[in-house]
Amino acid sequence: MTDRPSADPRPHALTPAWPERAAWGTATSLRAWQTAAMRQYVDAHPRDFLTVATPGAGKTTFALTVAAELLGRRIVDRVTIVAPTEHLKLQWAEAAARAGMPIDPTYAAGKGKTSQEYVGIAVTYAGVAVNPLAMRIRTERFKTLVILDEVHHAGDALSWGEGIREAFEPATRRLALTGTPFRSDVNPIPFVSYAPGDDGVPRSVADFTYGYAHALADHVVRPVLFLAYSGEMQWRTRAGDEIAARLGEPLTKDLTNQALRTALDPQGSWMPSVLEAADRRLSEVRRHVPDAGGLVIATDQDSARAYAKLLKQISGEAATVVLSDEKLASKRISEFSANDKRWMVAVRMVSEGVDVPRLAVGVYATTTSTPLFFAQAVGRFVRARTRGETASVFLPSVPSLLGFASEMEVQRDHVLGRRINDEGDIFAAENDLLAQANATEAASAELELSFEALGSEARFDRVLYDGGEFGHSGEVHVGSEEEMDFLGIPGLLEPDQMRELLHHRQSERARKQKAAAAPEPDTVAEVSTHEQLAILRRELNGLVAAWHHRTGQAHGITHAALRKECGGPAAAVATAEQLHERIDRIREWAVRRSS
Repeated sequence: MTDRPSADPRPHALTPAWPERAAWGTATSLRAWQTAAMRQYVDAHPRDFLTVATPGAGKTTFALTVAAELLGRRIVDRVTIVAPTEHLKLQWAEAAARAGMPIDPTYAAGKGKTSQEYVGIAVTYAGVAVNPLAMRIRTERFKTLVILDEVHHAGDALSWGEGIREAFEPATRRLALTGTPFRSDVNPIPFVSYAPGDDGVPRSVADFTYGYAHALADHVVRPVLFLAYSGEMQWRTRAGDEIAARLGEPLTKDLTNQALRTALDPQGSWMPSVLEAADRRLSEVRRHVPDAGGLVIATDQDSARAYAKLLKQISGEAATVVLSDEKLASKRISEFSANDKRWMVAVRMVSEGVDVPRLAVGVYATTTSTPLFFAQAVGRFVRARTRGETASVFLPSVPSLLGFASEMEVQRDHVLGRRINDEGDIFAAENDLLAQANATEAASAELELSFEALGSEARFDRVLYDGGEFGHSGEVHVGSEEEMDFLGIPGLLEPDQMRELLHHRQSERARKQKAAAAPEPDTVAEVSTHEQLAILRRELNGLVAAWHHRTGQAHGITHAALRKECGGPAAAVATAEQLHERIDRIREWAVRRSS
């Protein structure tokens, strides 16, 4: 059968753009942001529309609603969906089928024909780049809506961007979707508008944005509890030198990579300890969310298989292993999503777009440490099903990862290089290339040869939640009561309850430690050690986070006001008496400002 428009290609089971106008019981309601975006889209009737919505917010539903509206109005008569991976093609086709929109996920460029039963096809960016001319001919034959899922991937390679532009330039409508648009390269994303920012650097401009902060306030996504682990690492260089360092302390780039790879070595003690802690956390969550699952994101296939063996020993249950080059990978993900097994281990395949709503606990066990990948990985755990669910992500105490975790609510755009303003900035482009080279995800070949992990030991470091840090005096042993203060947090808590519980447990543990280590009369306890200063910083950050949620004032502005009001930085505190005085003054300031 040829691929020609049928007499009536409109699917009758599609959800209408305005569910409130449909007959009762015939359509599900859209979320508030989806309705707002849909109203803007219909009013503007644009040819190109970029929607930036945080992972888990429901971009697929929005896009299919747009498709239903355009098909119903005969503005288009065919839909083409472009996704990053083969698995996501199938996921889109399944979602479209549930909406009554048959999509062919097996179509290949150059095929030329598809069954008359389908109203559209699903392809990958790589597939389009192979034969963009064939896709262009198909796009010209029909009035086509093109849905570009995770459109930032169109900038992954210059050939991909050129192929997408050539194939879909004739499209009637183009709808671009992304949850993480930020990149730092010179490859423009096709069909995306750019405008210079305050610094003169071109940045992507979204037509509709729904960020993590908004989604969290609307209970569309889960809040994330980050549990960071540090510890002592030992490794040997190619020259035979043995190096010992603490994970998370200031190190050079190469030493940081070596310390991280030592921690992630399945033969050491760090990974088994962290996986055991994560499994205990999963057990606690499953007391309230019985089908909650966990995901370990590994660097490579060998590590993934080794982590699965460790999880089998720890939990007594075999873990689902997903490897991207296996034909059954998509089937295994779907099966894991539908069952109630505890753990899945994967390499990079499930870092973006894969929908497994029951994932509640994650272990970030990969050397990939770019902000884009981190946001995509954490996005696998934030999809909310019921109110009160909280995601828990275990990660190494690496400064870059801790920084990403504390900036979950920051919105970023695609930045197109730097503008050269004067002669002093003439080497800006070269400097950018050098910075990118220094920030590569994998170590160099020489570094790979010069490295041998010798041993590792894990220590519980801190918890990051809602921009604040929580923990006890210094690092604590895995399996200790101090660690269980945080691993044992109930699996169902509202965000305000979570903040209150974290503050309470930290304060209660600090009070017990203070009582147990009470000084002799007439003696003064010095607080110059990093452990005591860490307590001050964590309590201060917790108070600032609470103030942010009460007033909406940015964390940085609050810190600046505190320094002005309370007399300099917290590091200037020298004695226990001054420490208590500083905390009292901060609390008094908060009460005074709130009254």
